[in-house]
Amino acid sequence: MEFSVKSGSPEKQRSACIVVGVFEPRRLTSIAEQLDKISEGYISNLLRRGDLEGKPGQMLLLHHVPNVLSERVLLVGCGKERELDERQYKQIIAKTINTLNETGSMEAVCFLSELHVKGRDAYWKVRHAVEATQDCLYTFDQLKSKKGETRRPLRKIVFNVPTRRELPIGERAIAEGLAVSSGSKLCKDVANMPPNICNPAYLGEQAQALATEFDKVDVELIGEEQMKELGMNSYLAVGRGSDNESIMSVINYQGGDKDTAPVVLVGKGLTFDSGGISIKPGAGMDEMKYDMGGAAGVIGTMRSLAELDLPINVIGVLAGCENMPDANAYRPGDILTTMSGQTVEVLNTDAEGRLVLCDALTYVERFNPALVIDVATLTGACVIALGAHASAVYSSHNPLAHDLTSAAEQSGDRAWRMPLWDEYQEQLESPFADMANIGGREAGSITAACFLARYTKKYTWAHMDIAGTAWKGGKNKGSTGRPVPMLTQFLLNYATEHSEQPSN
Repeated sequence: MEFSVKSGSPEKQRSACIVVGVFEPRRLTSIAEQLDKISEGYISNLLRRGDLEGKPGQMLLLHHVPNVLSERVLLVGCGKERELDERQYKQIIAKTINTLNETGSMEAVCFLSELHVKGRDAYWKVRHAVEATQDCLYTFDQLKSKKGETRRPLRKIVFNVPTRRELPIGERAIAEGLAVSSGSKLCKDVANMPPNICNPAYLGEQAQALATEFDKVDVELIGEEQMKELGMNSYLAVGRGSDNESIMSVINYQGGDKDTAPVVLVGKGLTFDSGGISIKPGAGMDEMKYDMGGAAGVIGTMRSLAELDLPINVIGVLAGCENMPDANAYRPGDILTTMSGQTVEVLNTDAEGRLVLCDALTYVERFNPALVIDVATLTGACVIALGAHASAVYSSHNPLAHDLTSAAEQSGDRAWRMPLWDEYQEQLESPFADMANIGGREAGSITAACFLARYTKKYTWAHMDIAGTAWKGGKNKGSTGRPVPMLTQFLLNYATEHSEQPSN
């Protein structure tokens, strides 16, 4: 898809289609009014006859409107003008793109980017129009023998901005929107891949492909032999029941000065989670291929970062592993000595993500990070708490928590800060080891974060539980590409505040 911005009046557009909005009740936007005037009342006459009310998402495609140069005019219902918010704006854009893709219009000039959205500027409207477009056109058909193809798909869209002064802003919005969309697409592609293909080695291959494509990216793969030498016994225990080797992929992006402390992103990469000996129920177990959603989010963010060429240093860690039941699998009752030297009593082998992450979080100490963010589809309890709309953010460092939730607000990739109080730590007490790997049913997402907090004392840290937001289940199951938009926005903000130009 090709995107561009321009500033022009609708009567001068010679395109396959012009897209303009109509508010409830049958009230033309200023752009639609211009077209109506040119067409000598053609559009308003149609509305008076009841062809379109203006409700959100209503569509009316007109051909050969009198005195209009474009072949088609698409009228889009935008609801009540005062109620147009971010969520509705993105839904309207998505419905518009799907409609255009079915009309045979291979290009379009869209004036919806001039709509007034509460609290949002031209940059936000253009960028999120790009992201919404790319999201609704995404398909995962790599493994289908017959691929559905649109006969005349939409290939080019131009977003209009009110004045020429806003053209540079619009161009930046397109570039950043495309980078976020590219990272989200990689996240989706990797997460949607079935577990017989997407195993820890596959994650490593995808990381190496980034290094091949981008000069500022290097990758190191750490296999089980090296993990043994490092004392990553907890990580190794989780993967012991699988024939697929556990592999931790370390992606190093160097855009800043070599001596500048990096931001580190750690993604849980359970390419399949059967639950191990504490095996999961069979219903919906196929969706446990998405238990590497954290790693998919990290590699997607690393792609967005590299495309944006941000002047900062970032390390992405994909903690690849597979949790399977086997004669060699770890058991409830086992006590593991983690890389940090702390011991863990295993009460449930289905609480495995934290056992992988704790060693990965100890490993990244060697980078002397500016900050560390781990991202994981960690707990079903998070889904109960926040549903599918918001990711959970945990941190005892108020500025970092604020920066993450601010990035979530900017990007529309919502997140909510959760408590991380010492009182919850008591639930992890064990009579036989330094801690247990679960703290009971109550506050399950919080106690999981408390467990990880015990391994992050040496740096500034935040944990994101994305169990409810990384994928959609059911008939239309699939990866959402989250939290790539939020993490990319966080890095954009971080680069603005902390960047240094790389030395020659």
